[in-house]
Amino acid sequence: MVHQEEFIIETSGHRDMHDLTERVGKVVAASGVTTGTAQVFNVGSTGVVAAIEFEPGLAADLPELLDRLIPPGRDYGHEQAWHDGNAHSHLQATWLGHSFSFPVAHGAPVLGTWQQVIHLECDVNPRRRRIVVTVIGE
Repeated sequence: MVHQEEFIIETSGHRDMHDLTERVGKVVAASGVTTGTAQVFNVGSTGVVAAIEFEPGLAADLPELLDRLIPPGRDYGHEQAWHDGNAHSHLQATWLGHSFSFPVAHGAPVLGTWQQVIHLECDVNPRRRRIVVTVIGE
């Protein structure tokens, strides 16, 4: 069986993090799949879907670390071509990834106690993000 749903989140721009765990869990429950796999995907090249402990310290630490590793700047080829200020946004999102997959058991996501599914906005502008959840199994 394959079940797919999508939902929209509104972000405030660079470094904005959202906890998707509850919404994703509802999609998994609605799917009727008891054993399988689920994938959560951000449609767009400057948003991240990942797992982390969603708490204020890490919600600040992760984007801060990304800005140190892949800082905003004008030296990127993307900036030379487009001058839109978001080359680092594309690189950060590509480095972390646009999707996250996890097992489904007993009709629920298999996640650790301190492991939440999150969306991190890497773009410099607020975005309306389409999140697609696909559940596959039986």
